[in-house]
This record gives sequence, C-alpha cells and structure tokens, in this order.
Amino acid sequence: MSYSIYCAAEILMFVLGLICFFALYFIPAGYGKLIDKKWGFCFNNKTAWMLMECPTLIIMIYLLCTLEYEHKTVRILLASFFIVHYIQRTFIFPMLLKGKSKMPLSIVLMGILFNSINALLIGLWIFYFSPAEMYDSGWFSDPRFIVGAALFFAGMFINIQSDAYIRSLRSNGSSKHYYPCRGMYRYITSANYFGELVEWLGFAVLTWSPAGFLFVFWTACNLVPRSDAIYKKYTETFPDEVSRYKPKRIIPFLY
Repeated sequence: MSYSIYCAAEILMFVLGLICFFALYFIPAGYGKLIDKKWGFCFNNKTAWMLMECPTLIIMIYLLCTLEYEHKTVRILLASFFIVHYIQRTFIFPMLLKGKSKMPLSIVLMGILFNSINALLIGLWIFYFSPAEMYDSGWFSDPRFIVGAALFFAGMFINIQSDAYIRSLRSNGSSKHYYPCRGMYRYITSANYFGELVEWLGFAVLTWSPAGFLFVFWTACNLVPRSDAIYKKYTETFPDEVSRYKPKRIIPFLY
C-alpha cells in the first residue's frame, strides 16, 4: 500500500466515523442492553465477541512478524499495548460473560470489517509509515509516551473494573439487567465505555499517530451515541435510581 492510499483510507474512515456518530443517535446498535431482533440472526455472545475481535490480533501480529524497520524494540513495544488490550478483549472478556445474551451476525460482520481496517491502519503506521527516526530509544522518556502510557493503563483499569462490576450484578444464567451505582457508575451510566475512551486516547498519545487519533475518534463516534441510548434506557427502566444519582452518560460531570 502506498502512503497516498493510506492517507486516503484514513480520510474515508474519518468521514464514515462522522456518519456513524449521527446515525447511531437515531439507530441504536442492537446488541448488549439494546439487543434488537431487527438486526437479524443472532448467536452466542461469547463466540460473537471472539470472532469480532480476533482479526485485530491476527493482523497486528502478522505485521509485527514482517517488520523490517529501524528501532524495532520501540515499535514492538508500542504495538504491544494494542495487542495486550485485544488479548484481554478476545480471549478473557468473552469467557467472563454471564447470562445467555446473543449478538446479531450483522453487528459481528461490521465489527470484523472495522477491526481489520483499524488494525491495518495502526500497524502500518507503527511499522512502515511513521518517520524512521520518530520511535528511537528516546521515545520511552518522551512526555507523550509517559502521559499516554499512564492514560492507557488508567483507562484499561477503569474498563476492566467496570465490566467486572456489571458482571457481579448478574447471577450465572440470568439475562436480567440491574442498575449499576458503584465506582465510576456513580457518575456515569457507561463507565466501561469511559474507560475505553481514556484507554485509546492514551494509545493515541503514546504513539502520537494519526491512526491512533483516528481510532479514538471512531471509538467516541461509536460509544458516545451508544452511551446516550443506554442512559435513556436506564431512565425508562430505573427512573428512581437515575433521579437519585443524577449520572451523566459517559463523561463525568459533563455529558
């Protein structure tokens, strides 16, 4: 892939992200709490998550194995942040899910497509298109790497802890939803999404890459409208709790 095609792909993804952002305010993604049969055939949630997330690992590890560039150690470490997240998301997160929830095949296929393109854009930047001297050994002491790594791990912690708390509210085999009100959920109804936003913002900063910032933009375009839909569902299902705690949607004290 030439660099001009790479840049064109990023511009196209940016435009599609904007379209996705506005569309999801009118057409909520039909999975999880917002599962909707209108999205078509559904199947096991655990299998769905694994299938949807695994392309990221396959593509990133393939690019890593074909790396022929300077300063390999730094580039491999940067890619490792991405890989660690998706190892957790592909193999650990699905196995911890409770209940008998399902996910539409259409959502899974769209997820596979996005994850494949996203991993390719990020991997190509880190391993091929970033300036040769950008990620030298001094990058580890660069403020962008230090701040970005701190944000990444803080976001991952919030995301994993928030998911764990949600699971703790549900007994094995149950599909019933409960109102979460501890931890970050005391302030927002989508604490797990907030953690993911912070995590990918950290990744964008620590790589200081256009592909990284495009990814956090896409993450926001997907999760912000979804958090609004979840907030509205909680308002309908748990009106007393929402009135009592007065949470925001995804950004504490702001939105």
